[in-house]
Amino acid sequence: MGRTLAEKILGEHCDRKVAAGELIVVAVDWVMVQDGTGPLAVEQIRKLGRTKPKTPGRTILFLDHAAPSPRRELSCAHQVLREFAWSSGAILSEISEGVCHQRLLEDYISPGEILVGADSHTCTSGALGAFATGMGSTDVAVAMALGRTWMRAPETIKIEVDGHFPRGVYPKDLILYIIGLLGADGATYRALEFSGETVSALELTDRATLCNMAVEAGAKTGLVAADEVTQKYLTKQGRGDSFRPLQADPDAHYERVVNIDAAALEPTISFPHTVDNTKPISQAVGKKIDQVFIGTCTNGRLKDLEVAARIIEGKMIHPRLRLVVTPASRTVYLEALKRGYLGILAEAGAAVTNPGCGACVGVHQGILGDGEVCLTTQNRNFKGRMGNPDGSIYLCSPAVAAYSAICGEIADPREIL
Repeated sequence: MGRTLAEKILGEHCDRKVAAGELIVVAVDWVMVQDGTGPLAVEQIRKLGRTKPKTPGRTILFLDHAAPSPRRELSCAHQVLREFAWSSGAILSEISEGVCHQRLLEDYISPGEILVGADSHTCTSGALGAFATGMGSTDVAVAMALGRTWMRAPETIKIEVDGHFPRGVYPKDLILYIIGLLGADGATYRALEFSGETVSALELTDRATLCNMAVEAGAKTGLVAADEVTQKYLTKQGRGDSFRPLQADPDAHYERVVNIDAAALEPTISFPHTVDNTKPISQAVGKKIDQVFIGTCTNGRLKDLEVAARIIEGKMIHPRLRLVVTPASRTVYLEALKRGYLGILAEAGAAVTNPGCGACVGVHQGILGDGEVCLTTQNRNFKGRMGNPDGSIYLCSPAVAAYSAICGEIADPREIL
């Protein structure tokens, strides 16, 4: 019997054939933490009697969730990570460089590798054909110290998507639809393997949107085969020599196959306060909003900013709301600046912030007031996610976010596209 993508990658890292359900110990290629989870990981590795990671050059500490730091205690957390990086030789990604998951795509992860990170959206790197998964800080500290970790090889659910997206529908709508279909726990500890002609045609950054939100259905990881699209992206990033083709075997066994017709999709909204509370946009049109946020590791990439800029160009945002735009990385920021996207958004009244997580985690740069409603391109809408349990969060695509920012309420971008 053939193997799924997850089984292939895990097997390569423990030097034997692996089947779903097995408990295994695997070598780890990359380990990462961020400023919210990193200080505990550093504390734990020191408790293990280690002063540095097993492979410092493949251990990355990201300062992105509170960048720049808005409070004293967070500044102290940054100090811990900076000092550990300087003393151990680990890689430090500073406050100006961007969100961990975007930077991992741009500069570090390659097909067939294993990445463990102290962040639930580590699965984003599965877009490159890597097995990328989030773990707790203590487990990540052990992986950091030993260069290996244990896990249960996950069963795989195959998401087969065929057909072309209709006008006004984007990969974000697809993954919201999938999460609504599966439920918040419908893929618990499974790998979601995204495939089909629709996925094969997607750009790498669009595939990243799918893999990023796999965890919102409970998945251990999200994966897309490494193909010509992957090779093109890595070559553009100056890492073409790290490409290798990687795909599941034709006779691989899947726990379940979910078939989706992309042509039947429409703009989709996730209502408060769970990601799987999804509905077609027709059920959200007219909802008054106080803030629109475009950015994050889900939809803060160059193409997302382009979509928003094209919709907003020549217009002004509605006077009774605010628009916050946060590019996902410095690379994205500079290219969006060069192409004029950020200028268009700023001229329309947007507050354009430095690269990073921004308002998504509710630490700074867009915390909601009591009773306020935010429409956002991020990946979570849990109660209190944006810093206030009395606020409400709706999730959407960049196109919906941009058009709604003009209208002052949730609006369907197909009206103007």
